[in-house]
Amino acid sequence: MSLKQPMPNQVISRQNNFKLFWIVLCCLTFHPIVNAVEESVKQPRLEKLVLSGPIVSVSHPFIKMIKSHALSDVAKQVEFKVWKNPDQMRALTLQGDVDLMAMPTNVAANLYNKGVDLKLLNVSVWGMLWMISREKDLTKLSDFKGKEIAIPFRGDMPDIIFNTLSKASGLEPEKDFKLKYVASPFDAMQLLVTRRIDHALLAEPAVSMALRKVQTFPLSTVAPDLYRSVDLQQEWARLLKRAPQIPQAGIAVINNKLSDKVIQRFNEEYQKALQWCQTFPKLAGEMVAPEIEMLTADAVMDSIPVSRLNAVEALKAKPELQYFYQLLYDNKPALIGGKMPDDAFYYSTKAIQNQVSQLAQ
Repeated sequence: MSLKQPMPNQVISRQNNFKLFWIVLCCLTFHPIVNAVEESVKQPRLEKLVLSGPIVSVSHPFIKMIKSHALSDVAKQVEFKVWKNPDQMRALTLQGDVDLMAMPTNVAANLYNKGVDLKLLNVSVWGMLWMISREKDLTKLSDFKGKEIAIPFRGDMPDIIFNTLSKASGLEPEKDFKLKYVASPFDAMQLLVTRRIDHALLAEPAVSMALRKVQTFPLSTVAPDLYRSVDLQQEWARLLKRAPQIPQAGIAVINNKLSDKVIQRFNEEYQKALQWCQTFPKLAGEMVAPEIEMLTADAVMDSIPVSRLNAVEALKAKPELQYFYQLLYDNKPALIGGKMPDDAFYYSTKAIQNQVSQLAQ
């Protein structure tokens, strides 16, 4: 008995059916994945992206980003809200009306440890604190022992750095200095230029504004002598045996619903804008000053070269941040919310991917 051989056209037909089966199977399998990828790439633009920050250097790239429409591919409108003091900053954070905010790194850790769902995106300010004095020959922090010093924002970043470095110098801040706490850097600046105090701790651009003011008439005849004195970043290096950089402020993601794409685009454009400000300080001053009350173009221009500005992703800055947080924790745990922030505090797209994979299991 012999087997009947299939005709050639029947073999071809079976092969075609087999290929068609696999094509259909692949389409059914991969179509949802392709759609998901396309949806992530072609997300609709946000109606509005709200940025917030203080009047100091960390916020100046925001103005450049808005003026140049740098984020028009992810948001129809980008708005900037200024916060003028730490209380206002905390209120804006808790109200939920802001998407990304420039803030001191200790405040970011404090809010996170108190349950606020934020992520630290980057550290962009690595020091802009100076002692300003009417005495020319003061070269280190201990030289101010026994003197009256105006310090803004009691219990917040300038005061924290001053206390940390004072203790590293073997001094007790409350006993060895006559500290006069004021509401803002500009209040301290006014005390200086009107000769009601001879020494102050200031951050840029308030330092540059004070130095500019005393060069103008009539203040040049009333308060002619004012000097940029001790660089607290150099004191940090000298006393703590570290690099002369303090992870002082950065950008936090406040809106946890922002997509990775929006956050990454913001980070890219922020770095570009910061580099532009550093490359063209005069143009930066002319752009920023009209948009932020109290600033002058000359002061912004003067402040940029003497400020340590470098946008470093939070994960890469983690070793410096942990050292800083440990100092604060050892001194006063409440400054960072009572504990060291865990790994989830540092923004990472990998963390989001891990969460998705866990949900899928």
